[in-house]
Amino acid sequence: MELAEILAERAVLCCTDVKTKRQLFEELAERAAELTGHDSAEILDAIVSREELGSTGLGNGIAIPHGKIAGLSQVTALVARLDHPIDFDSVDDQPVDIVVMLLAPAGAGAEHLKALSRVARLLRTESVVDELRQADTPEQLRQIFTSQATTDYAA
Repeated sequence: MELAEILAERAVLCCTDVKTKRQLFEELAERAAELTGHDSAEILDAIVSREELGSTGLGNGIAIPHGKIAGLSQVTALVARLDHPIDFDSVDDQPVDIVVMLLAPAGAGAEHLKALSRVARLLRTESVVDELRQADTPEQLRQIFTSQATTDYAA
């Protein structure tokens, strides 16, 4: 499975008005609900519950919030680039402007971890992060994200 398979075209957002982590999670949950057919409140609860265990802000302005949803058919990714970085309680105390939210089926242990690992590795590449920060449209963001991530998860 490639990242392009779990990142639908409508799963990429450029957010100009997001001011808080909660507002970001609400926007992402709404979009995820549209894409998956699952309830946005259920998605929001899963993400917030995981975030309460510890921040998913990795540092360098990047966060990978994630959660598991009962009945979800496959791992689903959403990407957001924020015009104005927000506080995320990241490990380096820096605000976040690039977010990749991962949702996985409730029983998807290895599949979820592989997706999480793949996204984290990709976002450790400075050139990719720089390109994502310079992208102006959701289409550009998705193209950058998926063209850099064509390796099979099983590899």
